[in-house]
Amino acid sequence: MIIKEDFCLTSFNTFGVESLAYELAIVTSIDNLDELFKAGKLRENILIISKGSNILLTGNFIGLVLLNQIWGKEIVEENDNHIFLKVNAGEFWPSLVEYTVNKGWGGLENMTDIPGKVGAAPIQNIGAYGAELKDVLVKMEAFNLKTGKIETFSNSDCNFGYRTSIFKTEYKNRYFITNVTLKLSKKPIVNLSYAPLREAFKDRNKSEITIKEVSDKIAEIRKSKLPDPDKLCNAGSFFKNPIIEMEQLHDLKQEFISVPNYPQKDSTYKIPAGWLIEQCGLKGKREGNIGVHDKQALVIVKYGNATGYEILKFAESIKKAVAEKFKIKLEFEVNVV
Repeated sequence: MIIKEDFCLTSFNTFGVESLAYELAIVTSIDNLDELFKAGKLRENILIISKGSNILLTGNFIGLVLLNQIWGKEIVEENDNHIFLKVNAGEFWPSLVEYTVNKGWGGLENMTDIPGKVGAAPIQNIGAYGAELKDVLVKMEAFNLKTGKIETFSNSDCNFGYRTSIFKTEYKNRYFITNVTLKLSKKPIVNLSYAPLREAFKDRNKSEITIKEVSDKIAEIRKSKLPDPDKLCNAGSFFKNPIIEMEQLHDLKQEFISVPNYPQKDSTYKIPAGWLIEQCGLKGKREGNIGVHDKQALVIVKYGNATGYEILKFAESIKKAVAEKFKIKLEFEVNVV
C-alpha cells in the first residue's frame, strides 16, 4: 500500500481547488483497509475521496485521505429476468453505466454520465432524469472504520432519501464503502418520466425505444446543460431542489404564479432550485473567478484561481438571495470539507 505525505489534492477534486492532505493512502483492496486499521491510522481524521466530483475543499486537510481504487465487477446471480451485478467501489460510474447499457441490462441508463465512482453513489443516493440508485441497489458492503469489520447493508438499511442516505447523516465518516450489488433488468422498460425525455421520444412507441437510445439522449441533454469539469471547474449541481409543504406552495403562488413544482409521494412539492436562483437574477452572474453557470443556474463554476473558501462564500450569498426573495432555504448538494 502506498502512503504519501503532504499530498496535493488539486487533481482529485473537480473544482480544481488547491489543497494539501497531511497523508494520503491509495486503497486498492480490503487488505489495505485492514492494514491501516491495525496500524491505528483509521483513528485519525479521515476523508474518503473517489473522483472528488461532489466535494468542495475549503482548506488543507489535517488528517488521512483514503483514495478509493478498489476495482472490479462480477455477476453474482442471474435468472430469466434479472442480472445481479456486484461492483467494487472504485469503478467509474459513467463507465459502469456504459457497460450495462451495452449489455442490454436496464436500470442505470437514466443515470448516464453522472460523474464520480461507485463508492460515492450510495452516500448521495445519486439520481437523474427520473431514476435513483435506490431503485436498483439490492445490498452493499462497507468497512467499519471504527471496528475494522466488513458490514452488509440492505436497501432499507441505507435510509435512502432525496440525495441522501444514512451514510451522509447518522453514519457520516464511519464507513468506507467497498462494493454494491445492483439488480438490473434483462427485459428493460424505458423510463421516460422526465419531461424532456418524453418530449424527445413523443413520436415513438415506448416499447420500441431502447435503453441505448435513452442513454444517448440523456448524454446529449447533459452535455447541452452542464459544463465539462475538465474544461471549466465545477462539482455539478451545487444545490438540492428544495421540498416544501402544500401551504408554503400556496403562499408562493400568490406572488409567483408560474413557479414550477413537482408533487411528491408524501404530499410535499419539489421546487427547482435552478429556477429560484435564476429568478433572483443570478444565472450567469460572476464575481472575480467564481460564477453561476450561464446555462444551468444550479452549477457554480471556477474560471481561474479561487480558494474553496471563496467558492463557499459565493454559494452562501446565493442561499441568502433565495431565502430573502422566496423564504426558501437552499441546501448544498456538494459536500463541504
